[in-house]
Amino acid sequence: MDLFDVYPLMNVTPVKGEDCYVWDDKGIKYLDLYGGHAVISIGHSHPHYVQRITDQLNHIGFYSNSVQNPMQKELAQKLGAACGLDDYALFLCNSGAEANENALKLASFHTGKSRVIAFKKAFHGRTSAAVAATDNPKIQAGVNKGLNVTFLPLNDLAAVETEIAKGDVCAVIVEGIQGIAGIHVAGDAFLQGLDKVCRGANVVLILDEIQSGYGRSGDFFAFEPSGIRPHIITTAKGMGNGFPIGGVLISPDFKAEHGMLGTTFGGNYLACAAALGVLEVMEQQKLIANAKTIGQFLIDELKQLHGIREVRGRGLMIGLEFDMPVAPLRKALVDQCHIFTGVSGTNVIRLLPPLTLTKEMANYFISSLKVLHNNL
Repeated sequence: MDLFDVYPLMNVTPVKGEDCYVWDDKGIKYLDLYGGHAVISIGHSHPHYVQRITDQLNHIGFYSNSVQNPMQKELAQKLGAACGLDDYALFLCNSGAEANENALKLASFHTGKSRVIAFKKAFHGRTSAAVAATDNPKIQAGVNKGLNVTFLPLNDLAAVETEIAKGDVCAVIVEGIQGIAGIHVAGDAFLQGLDKVCRGANVVLILDEIQSGYGRSGDFFAFEPSGIRPHIITTAKGMGNGFPIGGVLISPDFKAEHGMLGTTFGGNYLACAAALGVLEVMEQQKLIANAKTIGQFLIDELKQLHGIREVRGRGLMIGLEFDMPVAPLRKALVDQCHIFTGVSGTNVIRLLPPLTLTKEMANYFISSLKVLHNNL
């Protein structure tokens, strides 16, 4: 059997990781500024994280959520304290896609309605949202158009108000910072407006913080500077430092009932151990503050480079839009400078490094980018 070839792959086979670096099977050391789609929040193979998972494996590696697991409650309490939402409830699942599916299910239960408003170029792990994030006409044409989702321009509050006024919307789902789209920030005034219009019309506001959350933006969640309290927040990626886990943070507006939601692997022992390890390291090493500081340094320096049309983002979630296709530049970064970066579309490089990134590492990327871009 062959693999179903849907991902373009770098010609690198990692065999070891430590902090912001990985080594391949030829012994070459790479600076990882992509973190496997933003999942590496506290660095590769952090000793505390490894010990947390190892200790758990030596007791009971996995069991479903059909039995008491005290770590689930411990995780909920530590997460609530870390993000300042300790009056919310936590539902644990396995991924961002599953978190968003459960969030939308809750919204539909709560309102008795079925239409969802999302935003163009968004990605929420759902089939229709996957279409919104791609310009590939073959993919767009092949998707079931029966999903009841309306896509509007990001930061266009008037368009949202028009759709909500029709009376059939159960939820608005928005990323604090759009990731796959090339790092576009939902403005604070826009989020405040969404919060106001949703609350006034009995519409559930869902903040998708799967990529932008867990400290990546320089705040625990990217929506925090807006001062709002969404009805539901979804999270995953950096939550487990690469171990599969997702979560739905649910405001006190919702009442839990047995059978309302379900999951097979969500909240298992290993996932909880991984997630607790992440929160403990983030607190001990003040990684959110580091993401804010190093991210701002990167953004300020990158804005000075010739040839970059726009630098977008906050913290260590940065999009660099060039006035040329970036594929040759990214290849040169890997082959010549041994730096991993991400991509969005044709002209955008995405930076999603571990939150442990140092100024020295950032400077190495900046100097490498400057030299390569001048030579291409």
